[in-house]
Amino acid sequence: MGIINPAELDLQEESVVKINRTAKVTSRGKRFRFSALVVVGDGKGYVGVGLGKANEVIAAIQKGKEIAKRNIKKVSLINGTIPHTIIGKHGASRILLKPASPGTGIIAGASVRAVMEQVGINNILTKRQGSKNAMNLVNATINGLFNLKDAVAIANRRGIPLKKVFS
Repeated sequence: MGIINPAELDLQEESVVKINRTAKVTSRGKRFRFSALVVVGDGKGYVGVGLGKANEVIAAIQKGKEIAKRNIKKVSLINGTIPHTIIGKHGASRILLKPASPGTGIIAGASVRAVMEQVGINNILTKRQGSKNAMNLVNATINGLFNLKDAVAIANRRGIPLKKVFS
């Protein structure tokens, strides 16, 4: 798969998942820095995540957005949900992603919900297991989404018709 140009995509407004403040204590007092975890997507199957760090919140968000645009990848979707159940892993966080029927909505926590909205998934069931660290959860979700198998690609690789993939 080729490199995705974010300028060609109609990206939505970015989602800021978490802003973290760190303090360095010096002889002159405390020096604060900020990191912002940002998710960008077009709502049609493309999503990217970035972590920006800076001395101000706005600059950190801007950096995070630029990094997220560089990391955009395609996610396989079917009718506003995912093709099959998968568990995404990152660090001590695990996330179970399960397809849902139309009208279910996004059943997810805040950090996972931000990713799902940016991808364009409308119906999904999720369950967090292990650590609830926002950064690890977002990365686990992205890991799960990027490892989804496309039914058409599987049928082509096996050399069988699409109907036999589901049986």
